[in-house]
Amino acid sequence: MSLLTPSRLEEALASLAAARDARPPVPLAGGTDLLVQWPERLEARERDYIDLTGLAELGAVRWEKERLELGALATYWDVVTDARARDELPILVDAARQVGAIQIQSRGTWAGNVANASPAADGVPVLMACDATLVLGSAAGRREVALDAFYTGYRESVLEPDELILAIRVPRRPRSVQAFVKVGPRRAQAIAKVGLAATRSDDGWRVVAASVAPVVRRCPVVEALLDDGAPLDGPDDLLPALRQDVAPIDDLRSTAAYRERVLSRVLWDVVRQARA
Repeated sequence: MSLLTPSRLEEALASLAAARDARPPVPLAGGTDLLVQWPERLEARERDYIDLTGLAELGAVRWEKERLELGALATYWDVVTDARARDELPILVDAARQVGAIQIQSRGTWAGNVANASPAADGVPVLMACDATLVLGSAAGRREVALDAFYTGYRESVLEPDELILAIRVPRRPRSVQAFVKVGPRRAQAIAKVGLAATRSDDGWRVVAASVAPVVRRCPVVEALLDDGAPLDGPDDLLPALRQDVAPIDDLRSTAAYRERVLSRVLWDVVRQARA
């Protein structure tokens, strides 16, 4: 393996562009996912990597008038320790506190969580529930993509081989509901069996399911049901809409039946409290 250590963003993007038609180097920031896989995935040791930690342009947490911008190097701990985030976007803080232990929170980045494309991600659903967009960059230019349109399949996305996630943009707006629920085998340092993120603002409800389908998935049918104020007497009333939005899977962590049952119940609990 080899490790590239660019000091400027343009240098990093040029390295990716040069290898676009071959095997581009793997971007590396916190490295938390790579280190977990390292002992078992021998092919990972044969890849080239590009270290992003020296790129000051990728910044950290930036508050602007209409949005919060998380640079590609912003860690979970950067958000946990940000007083304004705790006040305006507690849903991000709640999710960040449930990503591994403090050591992982201090190294892992929000952008890395997005790029890793795990359906069980903790950071992705809360960002998606807050209408986050991604700034993607290459040597050819920049583009912005809504996070809920980023994933195309299991571990797949619209990110091109020569692109980096440069920043995550979260609109600043009043939200009367901000809820993140992670159901796992234990309270800490566990991969979610079922995850739910939900928000409500003047733009309506946002409901996102994680660790249920092959990708983190927004639930527009459920959102429309809640926006219409449809009468709901319990979690079973949510099932028809949920089944239109997401088809739960069976895997080594849980069954589809369990996921559907738990997802409807944690969502009902959020809705019940909001309506109360």
